[in-house]
Amino acid sequence: MADLQAELAGVQAELRGTVRGEVGFDVTSRALMTMDASNYRRVPLGVVAPRDADDVAATLAACRAHGVPVVARGGGTSIAGQATGTGVVLDFTRHMDGLVSLDPASRTAVVQPGLVLDRLQQAAAPHGLRFGPDPSTHSRCTLGGMIGNNSCGSHSVAWGTTADSVSELSVITARGDRLRLGRDWAGAPEGLRPLVEGELARLRTGFPVLPRRISGYALDALLPENGADVARSFCGSEGTLGIVTEAVVRLVEAPRARALAVLGYADESAAAEAAAGLLMHGPLTVEGMAADLVRSTADLPRGTAWLFVETGGDTAAEAHARAETIVRAADVLDSLVVTDPSGQRALWRIREDASGTATRMPDGSEAWPGWEDCAVPPAQLGAYLRDFRGLLTAHGLRGTPYGHFGDGCIHVRIDFDLLTEEGVARFRGFSEELAELVTAHGGSLSGEHGDGQARAELLPRMYGAEMVALFERAKGVWDPDDLLNPGMLVRPAPLDTNLRFSVLPSKPVDVVFGYPADGGDFSAAVRRCVGVAKCRTPEAAGASVMCPSFRATGEEEHSTRGRARLLHEMLAGELVTDGWRSTEVRDALDLCLSCKGCRTDCPVGVDMATYKAEFLHHHYEGRRRPAAHYAMGWLPRWLRLVARTRTAWLVNSLASVRPLAAVAKRLGGIAAEREIPRVAGTTFTRAWRREARKGAETPGRGQVFLWPDTFTEHLSPTVGLAAVRVLEAAGLEVLPIPPGKPVCCGLTYVSTGQLDRAREVMRRTLDAMSGLLEGAPHVVVLEPSCAAALRTDLPELLPDDPRASRLSAAVLTFAEALERLAPDWTPPRLDRPAAGQTHCHQHAILGDTPDRRLREAAGLTGELAGGCCGLAGNFGFEKGHYEVSATCAEEQLLPSVRQAPEDAVILADGFSCRTQLEQLAGVRGRHLAEVLAEALEGEGK
Repeated sequence: MADLQAELAGVQAELRGTVRGEVGFDVTSRALMTMDASNYRRVPLGVVAPRDADDVAATLAACRAHGVPVVARGGGTSIAGQATGTGVVLDFTRHMDGLVSLDPASRTAVVQPGLVLDRLQQAAAPHGLRFGPDPSTHSRCTLGGMIGNNSCGSHSVAWGTTADSVSELSVITARGDRLRLGRDWAGAPEGLRPLVEGELARLRTGFPVLPRRISGYALDALLPENGADVARSFCGSEGTLGIVTEAVVRLVEAPRARALAVLGYADESAAAEAAAGLLMHGPLTVEGMAADLVRSTADLPRGTAWLFVETGGDTAAEAHARAETIVRAADVLDSLVVTDPSGQRALWRIREDASGTATRMPDGSEAWPGWEDCAVPPAQLGAYLRDFRGLLTAHGLRGTPYGHFGDGCIHVRIDFDLLTEEGVARFRGFSEELAELVTAHGGSLSGEHGDGQARAELLPRMYGAEMVALFERAKGVWDPDDLLNPGMLVRPAPLDTNLRFSVLPSKPVDVVFGYPADGGDFSAAVRRCVGVAKCRTPEAAGASVMCPSFRATGEEEHSTRGRARLLHEMLAGELVTDGWRSTEVRDALDLCLSCKGCRTDCPVGVDMATYKAEFLHHHYEGRRRPAAHYAMGWLPRWLRLVARTRTAWLVNSLASVRPLAAVAKRLGGIAAEREIPRVAGTTFTRAWRREARKGAETPGRGQVFLWPDTFTEHLSPTVGLAAVRVLEAAGLEVLPIPPGKPVCCGLTYVSTGQLDRAREVMRRTLDAMSGLLEGAPHVVVLEPSCAAALRTDLPELLPDDPRASRLSAAVLTFAEALERLAPDWTPPRLDRPAAGQTHCHQHAILGDTPDRRLREAAGLTGELAGGCCGLAGNFGFEKGHYEVSATCAEEQLLPSVRQAPEDAVILADGFSCRTQLEQLAGVRGRHLAEVLAEALEGEGK
């Protein structure tokens, strides 16, 4: 053990002395890299983020001297385990992520390995060009990872695989040789050409002919009739032959217009059998999926399986005509042709999210990769799928195939039991039989994601022992010391070892939240993260929210996936050894805004806001908490005290004196850059009673109870008064929550992890409302974060109290109440543009469709921004969070407001959003209720 520690200290010291990039041998750096998107887990010794090729060479030299393996890693979305390792992981996403050059004339680009594919696509688009391969992870996968796996994507029927798009590769071998790989043996290491020339007959006959053959080494690319293309042969080698530091890639001309034909079929076999017949019409895609993977079929044509067939043309009419030709040629149950780009994007999102949706069976049980992407000749796909279904049934397993039907490549997640010895044994048996089935149909064990640990052990069943031995000899030519990603492709580890689930607790962990979707098991909740990494998207897409902290920092530690990995390691107890007391987990969760965006935007429904609250509860149990937890976590208590003593004027006066405010902020753990919001001189309920005494007419159309949330009650009572006016104008009788003990959703206690206190507050609220809840009331909640807490946190923290579910079901947003209870009411017309942001909790929990319809009815035009305002309740006020908070606001909210027309209505239903706008932009945002109430007053004049 002492010798091992000395060796580790030696390699770490050498790396720190020779590498200019970051060198991380700490717990957090290692924990973040234990897993990719596969079933496998391996703990690295350390992580290096090289700044350039010299750093890569220095890392290889140090690791070679100390006998430490090296694993190259891109976006970490590999599904076969090849982006994990026990040595030093090279993380190219931090620094070597640039687009070096782009030449439209030659249709080529020079890229670094950490460049995210979407950034290349964005740079090429103005020139009418694009990179052909486009995996569904295009918003976060890297070019280096795509080269390592020979990735493909939905457009491979038109533009092929990554290997078809690579011209030259700059590579450093394990022994430090810098090679420039290309055609005609360019850059070939010594010994490779003689090896190939001695095996020409085997190489000409030993590889199946099909468009998606990714398994093994592509040694046939070195045949003279194939141009002896060393770069092409290197693609798909999974980091086992050399480290790519730069690549010259070819671009293709992008169609000026596209159309998407969605073809409906009775079942997946009918869709599969039809796919190959459509290839003669030159489509850009032929993608298939079944109803099991679709959250809603409302936007799809009739059927239980669909083909997504994209066509291109110089004009929209030409693309549409080609799509119609395909519809006529296809034997379909129903069809839909879409030419509108936004409509196409919405449909494609259904397909792209399938990789995450597939990790859950329709009944909510777990499903896993492992046989994620086998490929057969397209004409064999229908027969293969029938045999595949039969094999699943024989083993008592379930899975829903989807994927690249036009290329014969099928993705599927299967409900393997990888938690018990019996289940793992079934996993192995099924894998061995499926390998035989795939090869019997002339297929490849991998058609896109590579072999890794998941399939490399079974390569002899596909290629035979002699060809696999040839692979081993080729590996020896490139990497004689077996330094690079050992255990992948050749001499592999068994496919049923290193499973990431084996280290997790065998019994449920004692937790506070109910986790109803995970059977009450916190480990199962954490297992939801399978590494799809949609949270690592560097730019928010449309209305999506997840993950604002990652987009602000660019650090894996601050992504939803990174935090889930640390929680996984906390539960494992091998690397993160102090459990709930872990400072590594605490620090990673510190910049989580609890925006809840991941609950909706993550394809597998990871809910990091809940996990954070759970962790903080246990982490600080029996210990003193940060000052901000008392200052802002107890905010309802402090504000009620101010209201009872009628000292709002005093609090506001003291807060306006800068030295006093500075002391208060320092004592309360509040960021010095923040202004303390003013407390209303009169609470909402007092002002409401005063207005009611003035003799306001009482409508009689129906009753709603208005929830006096903390923010409306004490900080922005004008929102509540405006809501009353609008709801009454719509013919509704608006009633206060019956007086008695104060009601509270518990939001601030939940967000700071004070869950015992939150449950106490919630129970008191339910006691106060017990009589009311018997009558199935409608409870209108104006603050989106409070409505979300009542909808989700309340029943999940009090799962055994039936009153909690009744109150949760009673909650309506302002727009929902008007739409559901006053459907015939017509709001006043404003006929003005609107700008602002949909509240992140509204997006994640409540939905904004009724709000959109209400704005449209009122003549408010334009789309609200997505993302998160960055204040997020207590987050943006806490000391140390100001910079990230402001960066989040600058992503979408503030630009949307600055670019808005002068007469635009600035909408912000959340108190946090309005506060952020006021403090960072000097702009007053208003709740939709305020805008409508003002318009009603204008109509009455």
